[in-house]
Amino acid sequence: MLELSRRDLLKLSGTAMGGLALGSVLSGCSSDSVAATDPTQQNSLLAGLPTYTPGAEKLAADEMRISFMGTTCIPMISQAAVSVFVELGNGDCFLFDIGTGSMIKYWAMGINMDRMSKIFLAHLHADHMGDLSFLYGFGPSYGRNWPLYVWGPTDSGFVYTDPVGNVRGPFPDGTRAYCEALKNMMYWHNESQAFLATSYQDYPIPPYDPDPSLQRRDAYDLVPIELNWKKTGKDALGIPNNDNVAYNYNGVKITHFPAVHCRAAAVSYKLEWNGLSMIYCGDSLPNNYMIDQAKSGVDVLIHEIVMPADKWVAKMGIDPTTHPNAVQQSQNVQDSSHTPQKAYGYILDQLEQAGKAPRLAVGTHFQATDDTIKLALEDIRKWYPQGDVTIASDTMVLNVTKSGVTQRRAVVSNYAWPKTTTAIPYTSPNRPKYWKVDPITGKIDGDATAQLDPEQYKQVIDKNLYNAR
Repeated sequence: MLELSRRDLLKLSGTAMGGLALGSVLSGCSSDSVAATDPTQQNSLLAGLPTYTPGAEKLAADEMRISFMGTTCIPMISQAAVSVFVELGNGDCFLFDIGTGSMIKYWAMGINMDRMSKIFLAHLHADHMGDLSFLYGFGPSYGRNWPLYVWGPTDSGFVYTDPVGNVRGPFPDGTRAYCEALKNMMYWHNESQAFLATSYQDYPIPPYDPDPSLQRRDAYDLVPIELNWKKTGKDALGIPNNDNVAYNYNGVKITHFPAVHCRAAAVSYKLEWNGLSMIYCGDSLPNNYMIDQAKSGVDVLIHEIVMPADKWVAKMGIDPTTHPNAVQQSQNVQDSSHTPQKAYGYILDQLEQAGKAPRLAVGTHFQATDDTIKLALEDIRKWYPQGDVTIASDTMVLNVTKSGVTQRRAVVSNYAWPKTTTAIPYTSPNRPKYWKVDPITGKIDGDATAQLDPEQYKQVIDKNLYNAR
């Protein structure tokens, strides 16, 4: 069994600090004696970070905070599928992906749906958008009574002809088609919640709405903003032309550039604000697009990594020595989709040689335990021995200022309820779609029973009966 100390991990990551508090990430986590010594069942790197209490400190006007709400492609209790939340000192908030299970982490971190209306999808795998249906459907119930905006790639346009002439594609596989299908799929859900108010008359149509003439104000308006996944911000001669701008408002600029992942039509993102910057790569084969985009300088470079195929198979409980086909299948997946951990070190080395290494490099989309983290950092360090590197885990928080990047872990409760944390400035809610006039007060109210079947409603137990005691 791999032996690894917290000191070893912190030294490899480049984040060692004296006197770090060590402990569990979430209250209520198991203190099983096996987990306390088994490197496959603990994450000493995260546990060794200083603590952060969500909601206990105000973000400075010139500061950026990056919170990891999901950090793996294999959802588990310790790690949800990928999602990164970025808060800026000007009040803006952005989500980069919203993978399966990540919504739970947002609530645990005190971030409610009224702050989750701008979503940037890297691509349309479920581990990157699996919780979007929940966020969309329950928005009105938890304070987001305005549209949900979703940025992501256009249709791939890919057509394949197999060796005997059968043709596949093109398919409606872009962000617009996905959002339209999601909205159609959610009719029962959305209508069932529409006895609640779902919009404000005085909500202003935001400048990033692609068609403000539609006057979209309702929480069930799901608005796709498609991005040309081929664009890089430069023409064929390498001259900048700004053709890859996804968002440019309130001093915040978010650009996109190609990711090489599985199939045509995947992107990575770069956010720039107030002299600070971050790059988010959801998934990609190692590529020169990334080096080109990062060599202008970036504070935080968040990039997916994957362990070697034989190690991956072994972690899945398969003996790689007796099942070589499983290893080859895993390698095929990696060859179509992912950045080996050593390749991330190579990318960082190329940036360092150009004099533009990030202030902090973060590996994510990765199953983070002591054994896997150690091997990942050892591979990265073969190319990039000095710069600051860490491996992301859920509830890891980065505060970014012009003077540096601070790493912490949030201390949260397993029993946290959602909290509406934003003071909503809108004052004129529209009436619900299902409504009635109160016969006593004469006021309009939501009609909670309007959609129930009349015959079935006759079988509902009179509340006076069970309220008698």
